[in-house]
Amino acid sequence: QVQLVESGGGLVQAGGSLRLSCAASGDTFGRYVVAWFRQAPGKEREFVARITWSGGTTYDVDSVKGRFTIFRDNAKNTVYLQMNSLKPEDTAVYYCAADERITISPKYWGQGTQVTVSS
Repeated sequence: QVQLVESGGGLVQAGGSLRLSCAASGDTFGRYVVAWFRQAPGKEREFVARITWSGGTTYDVDSVKGRFTIFRDNAKNTVYLQMNSLKPEDTAVYYCAADERITISPKYWGQGTQVTVSS
């Protein structure tokens, strides 16, 4: 199994950027599909982006198209979420999650990192 720790969240003004990191330990990281989810207050958790073992990516097109980029560095056991042109509606707790397969319900989750975008 794998353990995940997110970092990089914080407070940023609208239009700004943040890079979130998801550091993994405990297993061979390269064999995991890693995804980012987010949950805003009073809302359900939603999928943001996913990256496969080989670097293939999928995004929630409606919410983050052209603004967010997911990428991974298997040598560092880390997946990143680069977030540009942030909007107040991006405010949420961001979670990374991993599974050996592509799934909407990954097995392993981090504790989350808060992202707050002020208007």
